Amino acid sequence: MTKSFRGTYTVMITPFDASGAVDLEATASFVDWQIASGIHGLVPLGSTGEFLSLTDDERSAVAQSVIDTAAGRVPVLIGTGSENTVDVIRYSREAEAMGADGVMIIPPYYSTPTEDELFEHYRRIGEALSIPIMIYNNPATANVDLTPRIVERLSRIDNVRYIKESTMDVTRIRDIVDYCGERMTVFGGIMGFESFLAGAAGWVAVGSNLMPKELAEIFTLTADKHDIEKARAIYKQVLPMIRLVGGHRYVAATKAALAEMGRYVGGPRAPRLPLPNEEVAGMREALLRSGIKLVGVPA
Repeated sequence: MTKSFRGTYTVMITPFDASGAVDLEATASFVDWQIASGIHGLVPLGSTGEFLSLTDDERSAVAQSVIDTAAGRVPVLIGTGSENTVDVIRYSREAEAMGADGVMIIPPYYSTPTEDELFEHYRRIGEALSIPIMIYNNPATANVDLTPRIVERLSRIDNVRYIKESTMDVTRIRDIVDYCGERMTVFGGIMGFESFLAGAAGWVAVGSNLMPKELAEIFTLTADKHDIEKARAIYKQVLPMIRLVGGHRYVAATKAALAEMGRYVGGPRAPRLPLPNEEVAGMREALLRSGIKLVGVPA
């Protein structure tokens, strides 16, 4: 039976070793830590996972490692985005064959497709799969804006059942819920706490790479326990960290922060550069203000 996705899902970094190769041992260790910390789900090979900088073999290896290590303890949605519809279908079928619970698919990010082209893209993918599809709206990076009315149309495709809505406009969530009803479940992308209050059933978060327990707890307190004030207090505490990984350097900052926490996952791949030295002090301050324990810093 198909699982129902809800909660805080980490859009995972992809660990690299000192030589720059994909580190599958570190990937498995990271998955175990995330699950032990209470995360509700995992999304490897998204933007934070540098999917555009990986070879097909590397993508497959990362996906298989995460699925095998998770071993059904939490849902795993594999990022299978590509510019080419045929490639998306190929990646998505491979993920399904590996045992993925679903796939997350950003729109074609260069060809600026029309609404009809977007519908046909996702229709073909939906027909090729039997697992749920999470569409991903991030117009700042994809050069495509899945507006609520477009999402309403896409929600009529079989298997298109979830969306990661990553604009800063939480009224998008209100409108998608209103227009689509039960056909579409919304996950926030950037603004988790605010998204829950607007009707989102989950959060695909960058910050939970660093603080899986706290970001999962924000969802549980808000959606399940209805303790808004306690959730707000945790959210306020971790805001410096969320802001740290919310800008252009989200990959470099997340990986640098994990190293400060004693979890080395390598640096980003070119064209991304490591976090500049002049920004490291500010990063450490943001982590400490959020309550993260750093290596070499007394508790």
